[in-house]
Amino acid sequence: MPAVSKGDGMRGLAVFISDIRNCKSKEAEIKRINKELANIRSKFKGDKALDGYSKKKYVCKLLFIFLLGHDIDFGHMEAVNLLSSNKYTEKQIGYLFISVLVNSNSDLIRLINNAIKNDLSSRNPTFMNLALHCIANVGSREMAEAFAADIPRILVAGDTMDSVKQSAALCLLRLNRTSPDLVPMGEWTSRVVHLLNDQHLGVVTAATSLITTLAQKNPEEFKTSVSLAVARLSRIVTSASTDLQDYTYYFVPAPWLSVKLLRLLQCYPPPEDAAIRGRLSECLETILNKAQEPPKSKKVQHSNAKNAVLFEAISLIIHHDSEPTLLVRACNQLGQFLQHRETNLRYLALESMCTLASSEFSHEAVKTHIETVINALKTERDVSVRQRAVDLLYAMCDRSNVQQIVAEMLNYLETADYSIREEIVLKVAILAEKYAVDYTWYVDTILNLIRIAGDYVSEEVWYRVIQIVINRDDVQGYAAKTVFEALQAPACHENLVKVGGYILGEFGNLIAGDPRSSPLVQFNLLHSKFHLCSVPSRALLLSTYIKFINLFPEVKGTIQEVLRSDSQLRNADVELQQRAVEYLRLSCIASTDILATVLEEMPPFPERESSILAKLKRKKGPGMVPDIEEGRKDKNVNGGMEPISTNATTKSTPSPSTDLLSLGSSPALSSAPPSSSAGGLLVDVFTENHAPAAPGVPMGPVADDNFSRFVCKNNGVLFENQLVQIGLKSEFRQNLGRMYIFFGNKTSTQFLNFSSSVICQDSLKTQLSIHIKPADPTVDGGAQLQQILNIECVSDFVEAPVLSIQFRYGGTLQNIAVKLPITLNKFFQPTEMTSQDFFQRWKQLSSPQQEVQKIFKAKHSMDTEVTKAKIIGFGVALLDRVDPNPSNFVGAGVIHTKTTQVGCLLRLEPNTQAQVGGPERVLACALACARCRAVPSPNASLSPSLFTDVPSHTTDKQGHCIAAAL
Repeated sequence: MPAVSKGDGMRGLAVFISDIRNCKSKEAEIKRINKELANIRSKFKGDKALDGYSKKKYVCKLLFIFLLGHDIDFGHMEAVNLLSSNKYTEKQIGYLFISVLVNSNSDLIRLINNAIKNDLSSRNPTFMNLALHCIANVGSREMAEAFAADIPRILVAGDTMDSVKQSAALCLLRLNRTSPDLVPMGEWTSRVVHLLNDQHLGVVTAATSLITTLAQKNPEEFKTSVSLAVARLSRIVTSASTDLQDYTYYFVPAPWLSVKLLRLLQCYPPPEDAAIRGRLSECLETILNKAQEPPKSKKVQHSNAKNAVLFEAISLIIHHDSEPTLLVRACNQLGQFLQHRETNLRYLALESMCTLASSEFSHEAVKTHIETVINALKTERDVSVRQRAVDLLYAMCDRSNVQQIVAEMLNYLETADYSIREEIVLKVAILAEKYAVDYTWYVDTILNLIRIAGDYVSEEVWYRVIQIVINRDDVQGYAAKTVFEALQAPACHENLVKVGGYILGEFGNLIAGDPRSSPLVQFNLLHSKFHLCSVPSRALLLSTYIKFINLFPEVKGTIQEVLRSDSQLRNADVELQQRAVEYLRLSCIASTDILATVLEEMPPFPERESSILAKLKRKKGPGMVPDIEEGRKDKNVNGGMEPISTNATTKSTPSPSTDLLSLGSSPALSSAPPSSSAGGLLVDVFTENHAPAAPGVPMGPVADDNFSRFVCKNNGVLFENQLVQIGLKSEFRQNLGRMYIFFGNKTSTQFLNFSSSVICQDSLKTQLSIHIKPADPTVDGGAQLQQILNIECVSDFVEAPVLSIQFRYGGTLQNIAVKLPITLNKFFQPTEMTSQDFFQRWKQLSSPQQEVQKIFKAKHSMDTEVTKAKIIGFGVALLDRVDPNPSNFVGAGVIHTKTTQVGCLLRLEPNTQAQVGGPERVLACALACARCRAVPSPNASLSPSLFTDVPSHTTDKQGHCIAAAL
């Protein structure tokens, strides 16, 4: 970089900054800034031309004012002019101003690109670096289009300076991240890879970052980088610190390059070539050996650099998972860090050991540190370290230590931070289920879990224990006895009441022989909790009561009195009232045999994947949950291998008793909100239908009830149910449109994990371009959320896109798919014309591909004003006094797409005596009767030559009339 001369100090800038710092108040600062802005503006607009130094000084002042938080709306052109200067300091300030203040959509982008192009071709390394830095800082798509082809050429050119190569590699990396489709690497691949052999380590470091990113997207193209990366890593690891003097950081040779090379190797499996594989193993062993050596410096920078290389090497060892010796050595090295005084090292060690625990080679070695991990769980002050300790205990768990680990987790759960309690609950439930040999222990664990952290026990957890109890005959009696005893506590969590109501309703007869748990005692115990429960739990208890009538006829009268009470028959909640009425009537009129049939015991549930594990994976994110299923292949509690996929497709048909207990109802929206009424107590209990839809596939049926109403209007309510209301407000101009979607929460409960997406069929993706802005993940009760869609019609289309929304309400995932009213007629531009022009063109458009007509009966009486309003709402211009018959309706318009413009003429001829035509079918008639032609825009000259035969403008790809395709 050139030295700054003495005259470049910009005394005026220093004085201005000093004045700003000396201001006593905000008002004084603003006054001084406004004064300076007025002075700068007058200098820029003055007749006297400014020299480069003055421009640079004033541009610097504007930049400083912008950094203070004030808007700058002038001076951009002066900054662009600085780019043409041959002085480094002036050019640097110009690029700095552009990088910070110029928007990618600015009108000056073309001038800026020209200046950058001149600097890139100047072969002056200083100017080339400034230009490359500007491209990388702005990173706009326009710059990518302009320079993406030039930068790789600069990068691999033999006469390019090393500093420029570094900047070119990092600039290309930035463009690849912002516009990957515009970076052509095919012809440059091999030459970029060979930069790993460059003598300048700065070039190698920058190139490694670029190659790593590219290899993650196209691993096959950059596969040759593996051998070069291993060779370079070997030379660094085996070299002495004096060999790489310029790149040695506190006695650690080239640590950042080593880390980057190790990350690059993690993009590929272990090398197939034995020599390369052996050389890589030697490098990793050397890194592990150096970790055992005494530190060469007591400074923290030395240990940080050394440990950065070590942890990246361990990550590569774990990624390859093929060398048992290296895996065990890595585990032992991490074990030493578990008791290190540095918190960050303990955190990283726990995190890495979580991954090691899933390997069959190192799992046993990880288990030897169980006591250290448990001690960390008890004594660590940092909550993030404790959370990693929980993750490691979960990952190292197997049948030999499950009871110890679960017990420690339950102990920690009582004092755990609230932010991680739900995750611990899920992990305890998964481990207890997966490794349980004694199912009585499993039942005790889950009930203890509910007792300790009932508020954090999700529906999936107690659903799962019910399934397992129903499917295991040998544990049903014990479960009934245990839950009965647990309910006798003065304060029971509501989830325990739900489990108790369900299990006693099914298996209460197994403990009814004991006078201490007689049928009446069971009923009184459950009913004593009734008034403390929420509506869904009360609904489940009412179902338990009717089950008791079938199991224990001796308590029939007592239960009927409860069902007959005013608090039930006149309950304000319609679900509870309906259940009380129906159950009371059923108990009165049904015979014993009918009751036994209707209220028979629940059949075993089909074996399915645990929904608890799927929920944990969704909570932690993909790749964040240690995969205890695949590493060691243990069997689940139901006897089969538990799959790790989260998309279960098996479905079962619920029995009649399932419906009575509301345990098999569909998650589809019914007469009451699924998660706030008993209708959805065990919605999809054991299937994993909570997983998000695959991209491009709407979940459930697509609602289109109100779709036709929006063909002739742009505003209104598109969809509404008991939970949510979806409203639209749209505006269209030529081939562009904007749609405002309003999501209204009709409940008093917050919607969580709210997301929405627009799904287009494959053909529609090329015909319609839709960009949706992300929405907030939560919608408060009674609140409204707005989302904006930007729409562009690329070519004519037939299908309509689908709006898919998902949100969690009361613990249940709701999925709604609605057809969006985006139709081709939205892109009409009305066109005015005279009667003579209309019928002249009408006669000219007589080709079968250009004319479609349909005769149909009207559903309602003809109303002239309504018909006119619908034709106008359809998008065409209503042409008055054009048709000789005043009863007819005539319209004209131009459909605008990105690729073409298509004119449409419309004629509706009502026959009032025969009731043909009609306001409710105006749309169908307009589409069917349209005559299509490539007509000019409304402002164009109506020359007859514009109406020559151009079939390609009037038909779609199949040769059908575009108007019919509407």
